[in-house]
Amino acid sequence: MSNVTLVEQFNPLLRVDFELKNSFKLLTQINKDRALSMSFDNNLLTEVHGLEYVVGLGIPANLKYTKDHEWVSIEGDVATVGITHFAQKELGDIVYVEVETLDQTLDKDEVFGTVEAVKTVSDLFLPLSGEIIAFNDALESNPESVNADPYGAGWMIKIKISNLAEVEELLSTESSEIPTIEI
Repeated sequence: MSNVTLVEQFNPLLRVDFELKNSFKLLTQINKDRALSMSFDNNLLTEVHGLEYVVGLGIPANLKYTKDHEWVSIEGDVATVGITHFAQKELGDIVYVEVETLDQTLDKDEVFGTVEAVKTVSDLFLPLSGEIIAFNDALESNPESVNADPYGAGWMIKIKISNLAEVEELLSTESSEIPTIEI
């Protein structure tokens, strides 16, 4: 054995969450890594520090989320679904939203439609099992609403939830799995 390394991670070292009046959440987090490496060949001790600053912006605190970057608003047994600001930013300018599953009952994680951007087409996955009871018809003539107002006018479908237990599997803004913006 000629080398030994010890790695420490402090993730997060510091985290501060602010909830603003309009239910948007601001997350500020500092992550720190430290690695100590001892080489027995040349008797050197090396220490490496790394700091990462993470800021999450504009994440509505009153919604639930999926790992596929969809947001969900729950009212009783009806869920309204759209894509997150992060998802629309990654896709770019939205030019078409297609949902051909209106009035169909689908299982969680099944494809319920597609969103087309200038350079790509992406599937949309159902976050909860249930019947698709409404489609945002305004997106047919104004698909750019998904970019301009993803949590409002850019909503996509409404679902009559068939398995309310699945709601507990959705992510909250407290989850570290919600995408953040790194600076």
